[in-house]
Amino acid sequence: MKKFAFRFFVAALLASGLAGCPTMGAPEVEGAPVEQRDGSVARVEADGINQGNLPDILTKGALSKRSVYFALDRYDIEAGYRDLVAAHARFLVQNRNFKVLIQGNTDERGSREYNLSLGQKRAEAVRQTLLLLGVQETQVEAVSLGEEKPRLEGHNETAWAENRRADILYSGEF
Repeated sequence: MKKFAFRFFVAALLASGLAGCPTMGAPEVEGAPVEQRDGSVARVEADGINQGNLPDILTKGALSKRSVYFALDRYDIEAGYRDLVAAHARFLVQNRNFKVLIQGNTDERGSREYNLSLGQKRAEAVRQTLLLLGVQETQVEAVSLGEEKPRLEGHNETAWAENRRADILYSGEF
């Protein structure tokens, strides 16, 4: 049942993304169009991304949010994070020269093997959603870190909740 629900969600997310994306099928261009306050459009160039210098659009605003959080023992993307993943997908579709690494993480509970597996499922859930929204397979890689890189040290629900996540890292950050 979970698998059906996940596939239904991904299909619905893809359909809504395509309906709201008038640039699908447009020729590829360098840089993402960014609407300015005056209605004009600016482009983001990928200069220096391998040196860790990311454009402002990736470090400020909506795309600066890079973590998708999960419930205990779950790897389905909750409704509150679907727009975040869709925003990253739109950016990647319009900027084919950017690549991302999705790092799946878990809290400390569970065996090492279980946590590595769960972290991979979390990373793959984000990866698959990006692919369904039009991102090229060569732009996305998914890996599991399991419990090895906690964001917040501690043995309580606050720390565990912070560590149950998948992080989206752009070229130059990994």
